[in-house]
Amino acid sequence: MSEQNSAAEASLSGPEQNAPNPSYSPNNLPLLTQTDSRDKWSKKIDFLLSVIGFAVDLGNVWRFPYICYQNGGGAFLIPYTLMAVFGGVPLFYMELALGQFHRTGAISIWKHICPIFKGIGYAICIIALYVSFYYNTIIAWALYYFYSSFTGTLPWTNCDNSWNTLNCTNYFGKNKVAWTNFSKSPAEEFYTRNVLEIHKSPGLHDVGNIRWQLLLCLFLIFTIVYFSLWKGVKTSGKVVWVTATLPYVVLFILFIRGITLPGAWRGIEFYLRPNWKKLTETSVWVDAATQIFFSLGPGFGVLLALASYNQFNNNCYRDAIVTSLVNCLTSFLSGFVIFTVLGYMAEMRNVEVEDVARDKGPSLLFITYPEAIANMVGSTFFAIIFFLMVITLGLDSTFGGLEAVITAVMDEYPHLLAKRRELFVLGLVTVCFLGALSTLTHGGAYVVKLLEEFGAGCSIIAVVFLEAIAVSWFYGIQRFSNDVKTMLGFAPGIFWKVCWVAISPAFLAYIIVSSLLDQPLLTLFNYNFPEWSISVGYIIGASSFIWIPVYMVYKLVWTPGSLKQEQEQVTFVPMHGTGALTT
Repeated sequence: MSEQNSAAEASLSGPEQNAPNPSYSPNNLPLLTQTDSRDKWSKKIDFLLSVIGFAVDLGNVWRFPYICYQNGGGAFLIPYTLMAVFGGVPLFYMELALGQFHRTGAISIWKHICPIFKGIGYAICIIALYVSFYYNTIIAWALYYFYSSFTGTLPWTNCDNSWNTLNCTNYFGKNKVAWTNFSKSPAEEFYTRNVLEIHKSPGLHDVGNIRWQLLLCLFLIFTIVYFSLWKGVKTSGKVVWVTATLPYVVLFILFIRGITLPGAWRGIEFYLRPNWKKLTETSVWVDAATQIFFSLGPGFGVLLALASYNQFNNNCYRDAIVTSLVNCLTSFLSGFVIFTVLGYMAEMRNVEVEDVARDKGPSLLFITYPEAIANMVGSTFFAIIFFLMVITLGLDSTFGGLEAVITAVMDEYPHLLAKRRELFVLGLVTVCFLGALSTLTHGGAYVVKLLEEFGAGCSIIAVVFLEAIAVSWFYGIQRFSNDVKTMLGFAPGIFWKVCWVAISPAFLAYIIVSSLLDQPLLTLFNYNFPEWSISVGYIIGASSFIWIPVYMVYKLVWTPGSLKQEQEQVTFVPMHGTGALTT
């Protein structure tokens, strides 16, 4: 038996030319188990659509176009591409390979890599909860708009509604009024005074009552989420056939409609006009690094979870390249969809595109774009498909984020949860729903802004930085490369190794330092967030990251023997069809 163990270990630690054939059979490794109860994707395309659906989210539509024009237009594509090639894609590839080889979630995986870093898994789960508290509220807003769009005249078309004020200015149509510095569009007042009712809250110190309409929308969103996740990847893999593909159909339709609008080419020119001087500014490179990182999403535990349900010899290298490329191209295409409409609005207002394009984030989705849609021919149709696209983009990311938590916790406590997935998912969704209640109040948009800034933010970047260090330097880059070769039949090239060991960690450290030096000044709808709220935000960010040093201290204090001895106790033996490791 000991000879067989030695042979199995040699297949991973020996010279690369002696690596085993990637298609395993019981004859290759007689010790390896021939049974695997873990779920698997029904089809390869289910996995790809799930990864694409997670990576391509609302940020591709609202954040990339704004960041691009703000940082030099076409010139921004240079730092964006470089950061993707040397930072984002290598980390994306690393997580897919880790998840597929070890066949476990973000918590349990660390006992196979470096046990002292297990706190990373707990931090990832807490961050995922914070994100679920605000992200699904944004989807609920979109659902409210979707429901409101089923009418002959969209409710944000004119100023004749009960929620409108004297500043409401309709500058479209026959009775259009000149736009002034005090003007508020019908779309802006619909969003702020009807959907959010934010005027009823003086600020974070008094967020007011819960909006029952939004409560109902959020309940429906979480109901969809629950029944998509409760049975595992075999159900969520089918749902993404709709939620991951529909946005591309809608984006294509909106692009064709957008380029036919008056002033559309003004918007495209503004979007892509290169400002080469911007490349000398450090902030542009920081924005490029941050955008590609949050767009691809390594560090959230989602890629680990989704890849853990793959076949052991699935080509995760090709998957990483294809899905990363699709994600980046989607961001670029979204810019055309957004800026053709911004050019049209600038033409109608008789102002510069820059004056229209100042809004970013949810305001771009819920004020600027709906305002343009309301004044198109066939406005009802375009409003319905636009908000349906927003809903599906959001749902995909929610599926991924919660699946990361479900997989991580169930893999860590299989004796308690293995046969109780439905109940556990119900409990998790309930916690997320209750945690989001504060975002449904009159001042809920302020809470969303605070959580968006600090719930993930710098903490998730620090988490993935430590993850990259743990894998490359503690687990060992050669050992990790051997794992990849065991699965795929070929080892990663020198480019990937250099990125994992040095370039990607440096890329993440660069973002962390820049983020810490840049003190946030949060504002929303002319409301300046008080200093105490910023302190609360830092506490929220620290409350997830703190589990990493806490677990390290616990492990060092309570585990007998030195850290080096404990690390050497791990015996790396790939389990047939699972890639799991024994200790």
